[in-house]
Amino acid sequence: MTDINNNDLTIDVTEKVPFKKALPLSFQHLFAMFGSSILVPIMFNIDPTTVLFFNGIGTLLYAFITKGKIPAYLGSSFAYLSPVLLLIGEGYDFKTIQGGFVATGLVFTLIAIIVKFTGTGWINKLFPPAAMGSIVAIIGLELASSAADMAGFPVGGSNTTEFNGTWVLVSMVTLAVVVFGNVLFRGFFKIIPILIGVIAGYIVAYFVGIVDFSQVKEASFFTLPNIQLAHFNTKAIATIIPATFVVIAEHIGHLKVTSSILGKDLTKDPGLHRSLLGDGLSTVVSGLFGSVPTTTYGENIGVMALTKVYSVYVICGAGIISIILGFSGKMSALISTIPTPVVGGISLLLFGTIAVSGLRTFIEEKVDFSKSRNLILASITFIVGLSGITIPLGSVELSGMGLATIVAMIISILFMIFDKLGIMNEK
Repeated sequence: MTDINNNDLTIDVTEKVPFKKALPLSFQHLFAMFGSSILVPIMFNIDPTTVLFFNGIGTLLYAFITKGKIPAYLGSSFAYLSPVLLLIGEGYDFKTIQGGFVATGLVFTLIAIIVKFTGTGWINKLFPPAAMGSIVAIIGLELASSAADMAGFPVGGSNTTEFNGTWVLVSMVTLAVVVFGNVLFRGFFKIIPILIGVIAGYIVAYFVGIVDFSQVKEASFFTLPNIQLAHFNTKAIATIIPATFVVIAEHIGHLKVTSSILGKDLTKDPGLHRSLLGDGLSTVVSGLFGSVPTTTYGENIGVMALTKVYSVYVICGAGIISIILGFSGKMSALISTIPTPVVGGISLLLFGTIAVSGLRTFIEEKVDFSKSRNLILASITFIVGLSGITIPLGSVELSGMGLATIVAMIISILFMIFDKLGIMNEK
């Protein structure tokens, strides 16, 4: 195993980490996704502990299907908020909505099968480096305002309508500890700066009076996940399915980012088809038994990029903890008391790290921006993704990274056609 006293510490994907070190590292990943992952069930008015349980199950299932070669935590997807809230407004119960989730998981599975037999060459042509680098950067950049909002800055979000000095204090202390921890900490502390930052921010938040323990007092020590079988309805399925393609685009982007961080092409080994299949089957299981669709999480990718801890065993540890929390009312409630500005402080750095990973793609793939095709592809992708342009597609609205992905794909196809016709004015 890698020497933990090495300042250039890297814990590889297949490395087993001793329990006393793996536990805080796993909690670090859990903290990174916890706030975002439980926000989805809260908005859907369902039990967050049930979602945590199935997130953990999905993470372990994903690790098994990908042969333990992709360190990825599966959390709750935000892409389905619009269609689900629409259906809820129309009076559909959550069991019926679950049927749409199962269908979206099956679409994932179908695409995985197609990729298995056709390979990934067509994906590389649809998403050349100029496009993929832009898309990956957008994944982080479009979340920047969300991070600032959670940190206490008035950027037009839902958390902060005016400058919140208390929140800013907490978020900046959290961010400072993580930043300085990354560059100053040595040994084992070097690989848990985010966890230390969460603890430091939590302590400050407690002393300024924004930690609420009431839900911890009210919570029971033991609880059971709220299992309920899905019902299937054609309209509900048709309403939810379109969002699937946004998540697939996001999934491919996240896998590319992870590949870049690890320095290996995960779309080839273990294969994009296995990654899509793992995510798809996780969503099928979650939807079938009472939870929400799952997706790979940019926050956890950011944690890996910062800490250089890539061990799939650490990720699976986070999944196991999440399963346990599905039965622990007190612990789940305690973690949910982590104030928003603590998450905001961490997110400011994590989302930025993801954005820079996209820019790194340009460098590593030696994208030549003196060529018009690369310059145009990247420029339009960036503008579409960051401009706020929204295109309604039935009950689903395409915007941000999802819309940018589709636009980039269309432009790439047109360029390929022009190449085949021999009418491009440059190679």
